[in-house]
Amino acid sequence: MNPVVIAVALMLVLSLLRINVVVSLAIGAIVGGLLGGLSLEQTLSTFTGGLGGGAEIALSYAMLGAFAVAISRSGITDLLARKVISQLGKDASSSRILWVKSLLLTSVLGVSISSQNLIPVHIAFIPILIPPLLHVMAQMQIDRRQVACVITFGLTATYMLLPVGFGGIFLNNILAKNLIDNGVAVEFSQLPLAMAIPVLGMFIGLLVAVFFSYRKPRQYDLEKILAAEPETVELNFNHIWVALLAIAVALGLQLMTNSIVLGALAGFIIFTCGGVIKFRESQDAFTQGVRMMSLIGFIMISAAGFAAVMKETHGVESLVQSVSGMMAGHKGLAAFLMLLVGLLITMGIGSSFSTVPIIATIYVPLCIHLGFSPMATIALVGTAGALGDAGSPASDSTLGPTSGLNADGQHDHIWDSVVPTFIHYNIPLIIFGWIAAMVL
Repeated sequence: MNPVVIAVALMLVLSLLRINVVVSLAIGAIVGGLLGGLSLEQTLSTFTGGLGGGAEIALSYAMLGAFAVAISRSGITDLLARKVISQLGKDASSSRILWVKSLLLTSVLGVSISSQNLIPVHIAFIPILIPPLLHVMAQMQIDRRQVACVITFGLTATYMLLPVGFGGIFLNNILAKNLIDNGVAVEFSQLPLAMAIPVLGMFIGLLVAVFFSYRKPRQYDLEKILAAEPETVELNFNHIWVALLAIAVALGLQLMTNSIVLGALAGFIIFTCGGVIKFRESQDAFTQGVRMMSLIGFIMISAAGFAAVMKETHGVESLVQSVSGMMAGHKGLAAFLMLLVGLLITMGIGSSFSTVPIIATIYVPLCIHLGFSPMATIALVGTAGALGDAGSPASDSTLGPTSGLNADGQHDHIWDSVVPTFIHYNIPLIIFGWIAAMVL
């Protein structure tokens, strides 16, 4: 058996059994490395050497956690929550609750989409925006799995379709470049059109999640929410203005320097100098934020080590090549197997951006040989690369929603983020990606 397949399968099974994701990634990496011909020493050395690849992301999350705590102490999040609650009014009828719930979910979706394309901050908004809204969601008994699916759709589907921001990086800089480098002449204008059918599958999955799977009310412990996100009785509007300044500076610096760390640090300093956080309390606030985001950071660091081991075994290349030998002359089977292999690779690596260059060198010549059109090739390679981004325990598309929804410890990463997004997005992507390959 291929070491990548076994390592990814073992990691997923252990995670589903509620073994800590960090432990699951480490065990999967060790087993995969040994089966891939590496010695135990080489496996551990490669794993630890790869950990540095996730360090910057982990530090970014830690800084964002501290920034999020500072924002919550300013009172601006209380003001936001109160505005949402006020929309319910005294008449908390079912129709009124439905309207406010729809407004809330639509707003979260809009912000998620904007974070990829309009203002490319990626997942930085989640630990800031979502925790203050948990109390409101609990009052309306919104199932957080529904919210996780909404956020993940905004994070994933938009970069697959819209060639702006992160979408521009994925479609133009990565997908188009690798297709052209491997012999397929494509126009940038063809990319969104080819990816429209797979994204349609994701949209259908979103509708199923929102209107069917998770539409029923779900209760959460309000005491735990208030303990994690205490509500301020009196609002200090000077603190509100400081918060707005800090957010603007943090966002501006991130866009100018492409550094979440620098932006969050500057914002935290402004909160401290502006009196929102007293100097003697700044260490406690910072520690609280880091603690809130520590698990997410450790998972991302471990995922980088896991990916390093998988690459060192060369199991990805052999997996793609072995599968390609099974496809001779069968376009339908070939399309399905290519999508399935893409799913396995991305589930393990955790990044669609890293998957496309790996698979394109084999997939593109194979698509040419089997007679797939350029549009079909775009859809196949793009979908195969994006598959597994939603639904992977190590992907920021699932870690991001968890970082906000689990602020009070009532949202399990695996069963409340990973499994719902896997079911509602990866399965439709396989189906509609296959359809796109057949009809384009």
